Amino acid sequence: MKNNSIWSEKAISIAKELHNEISLDNHNWHQFRGNKQRRSAELIISALSQLINDGDEVEIENLLKQAILWIKEDVKDQGCKGH
Repeated sequence: MKNNSIWSEKAISIAKELHNEISLDNHNWHQFRGNKQRRSAELIISALSQLINDGDEVEIENLLKQAILWIKEDVKDQGCKGH
């Protein structure tokens, strides 16, 4: 079942904008790669975006589980190989 009909265009747009703002990229990867708040927020907004856009429920659950691991500091960035 498509969920888009239950979400307003504004909600879809805001989720996309927030996802774009929070996601790590080539410009901020080294700055934030080990930051648990930033990494967990990135995973949570990814899950929310997928939920709003009728994404795969297993993938959504996996993203949320990974976010919890970052929050609890059960995972950490291992650094970049070759640096």
